[in-house]
Amino acid sequence: MRKKTLSYFTLFLCLAYFITSGTAFSFVLREADKIYIVDQTGERWDVTKAKSIGFDPHRFQYGIGREAFTPLDESYLSDDTFFVSRGLRVIGVTAGTEAHAYSVPKLRRHEIANTTIDSEPIAVGY
Repeated sequence: MRKKTLSYFTLFLCLAYFITSGTAFSFVLREADKIYIVDQTGERWDVTKAKSIGFDPHRFQYGIGREAFTPLDESYLSDDTFFVSRGLRVIGVTAGTEAHAYSVPKLRRHEIANTTIDSEPIAVGY
């Protein structure tokens, strides 16, 4: 009986994954002269210009929606370099006399950092 229960549970997990994955609810919508990708949250993304330069909307229609991950903000950033290894990969940004470095491993988990440099708001993405 345990084996049967486990297989039903496995089937349930697989079904739940496919129902809730971005591919289940994303699609391409054409309205008049516009082409949109509709993500799993129902938000429309205008890809008309991308189509005009040769991109196929059906190949990149699987967006997860706006605010699907938590960006880094100023509270995650630090000037402390004591625990920074010499081989750490970073993305560097300069503006005027200011320079910032963003840890690639940390950006890999968050994909974007919202901050300011030289009094200007910026978004650093990876």
